[in-house]
Amino acid sequence: MEKDLGHYRRNYEKSELTEDKVPDNPIQLFQTWFYEVEKFGGVEEANAMTISTVGLDGFPKNRVVLLKRYTEEGFIFFTNYESEKGRAIDKDPRVCLSFFWPNLERQVIVKGKAEKIAENLSDGYFESRPRGSQLGAVVSRQSTVIPSREAIEENLRKLEFEWKGKEIERPDYWGGYLVRPESIEFWQGRPNRLHDRLRYRLTKDFDWIIERLSP
Repeated sequence: MEKDLGHYRRNYEKSELTEDKVPDNPIQLFQTWFYEVEKFGGVEEANAMTISTVGLDGFPKNRVVLLKRYTEEGFIFFTNYESEKGRAIDKDPRVCLSFFWPNLERQVIVKGKAEKIAENLSDGYFESRPRGSQLGAVVSRQSTVIPSREAIEENLRKLEFEWKGKEIERPDYWGGYLVRPESIEFWQGRPNRLHDRLRYRLTKDFDWIIERLSP
């Protein structure tokens, strides 16, 4: 089976990205872009991001997770610490996050190191989740092989009975990661593939420098 996709083309012309119009801090620019993406509409989950890790087998792997918070320190998401993703981070905390917002022809690429957040912060977020999501986090041994869909649904029914009328506790194997950025690249589509690419890079003195990259 073969399909030629060479004719899939579009010209990007919705905006521009110039050094004289960006703040010194990349988190401020990320906040502005995130707000503009949400306001413009057309992206169902603006907080969806691809996270790349180096797996235990030596292969890089990408998957989509949801950004749940961002601060001056970095970007926070939640997952199962014993998952393939969590075990990869435990061995090599270097990760890459990427956001793709086609409605405004933008990408953001973050390189940094992931670390577990404080347990009380994971507890707080877990308590805010819908009860079904809490049970799902408890019952799922993420990334492990299971015999069937029916098996995990049966385990969920048992768990629902076990926790009926009680507050569900966050399991030790589930919680949040903070990705502390070392570089953040902002990509804005431009006509004729001469895209704008500005990279913020953290220096040893913890200052951000801005560099323009060739498209």
